Amino acid sequence: MPILNSVYRHREVGHTLTDLAEYRAAGGFDALAQAVGDMGPDDLLYSFHRSGLRGRGGAGFPMGRKASFLPKDAKLAKYVVCNADESEPGTFKDREIIEMNPFQLVEGVALAGYAIGAERGYIYIRGEYEHQARILDTAIRDAREAGFLGENILRSNFSFDITLYRGAGAYICGEETGLLESLEGRRGEPRLKPPFPAVAGLYSSPTLINNVETLAALAPIVIQGADWYAGLGPEKSPGTKIFSVSGHVQRPGNYEVVLGETTLRELIFEYAGGVRDGCRVKAIWVGGSSVPVLGEQHLDTPLDYESLNAVGTFLGSGGCIVMDDSGSIVRATLRLASFYRHESCGKCTPCREGTDWMERILQRIVDGDGRMEDLELLESLFGRITGRVLCALADGAVAPIKSAVEMFREDFVAAIEQGGVARPEPMWPATPALER
Repeated sequence: MPILNSVYRHREVGHTLTDLAEYRAAGGFDALAQAVGDMGPDDLLYSFHRSGLRGRGGAGFPMGRKASFLPKDAKLAKYVVCNADESEPGTFKDREIIEMNPFQLVEGVALAGYAIGAERGYIYIRGEYEHQARILDTAIRDAREAGFLGENILRSNFSFDITLYRGAGAYICGEETGLLESLEGRRGEPRLKPPFPAVAGLYSSPTLINNVETLAALAPIVIQGADWYAGLGPEKSPGTKIFSVSGHVQRPGNYEVVLGETTLRELIFEYAGGVRDGCRVKAIWVGGSSVPVLGEQHLDTPLDYESLNAVGTFLGSGGCIVMDDSGSIVRATLRLASFYRHESCGKCTPCREGTDWMERILQRIVDGDGRMEDLELLESLFGRITGRVLCALADGAVAPIKSAVEMFREDFVAAIEQGGVARPEPMWPATPALER
């Protein structure tokens, strides 16, 4: 998988750059040297803004604009926090970026630190990513020993260092304020906003929080120029995006495309090899599990923020989950409801109680005890949860369930009328050893 459309992309597919010497030979840390040597922080920040880079973690907010919200005259220290929690179901791109090219992330965090005037950065990595954490820890140490982190980087007046922090496996810590609570040593629960992290984030100080893929894109922008990046794809959705494709496809994996130049059909059938012979696409969660589901009729939608919004969903994290017509949308929706019920931190009553009730109702339908009134009861819950909580978890829990009930209502009606949903057959034939 090519790691971002950049000067580093000449490396053959599958080749890793976990050795500092190889990364330097491929042009690594040239962007940081150029920034601290020839550009002021304001010029660097403006180049990020002009590139049009949008956050690749899910929200899609412009990175440069977000960084510009940090007050320039702040008396408190400023921080850069990299969100490497990556807990969204169906999303595994950040893991592979860290595995294959950790130094590009390290360089990106340092560039962000220089642009906002920070002296300390934190990478908050998902607790289950032990292998990736070891790779990052080694990369940070090697970069520090080579003078790319620490005091007076590259003989400049810029001092910056990075601390790697391992989470404990909570989905809620992917939400930026829940992440900050965890990073400060408390239980991961969302904070009331405002104030936003840009004003009062880590240790109540101005903080820039961005995703792994977002920060890894900064070095190529510096080397190739903001205009180069802005010229890739549509005006409002420039650049490249890595899509993690999984589910009922022949070649699951990470695929990087220029936004707006590839359709959902091309991603699934040309990149990921399509669904199994004799099957058709039934449902696609294109931006991770917390977005409204799409159907076969949406396959020709271009992959960019605006086009996906126009058909009622979101690009999100790019975790593209594909289900063919051998699967049950009712069972899949129950599985998602169970996930969000389990991962709710419980702080907000509408989320804590609402996710539990959604799971109960769907479980009842799957088990054969459903009633037609259950669909109305589900629909009445949606408005009592969405927009009534501190973070986006509850909205993300409602979106796939609400959209599935609306788009595939006949499947839910059939499950009620036919007395439940049978367990699907295994995706692949069992081997004799497994049968024993």
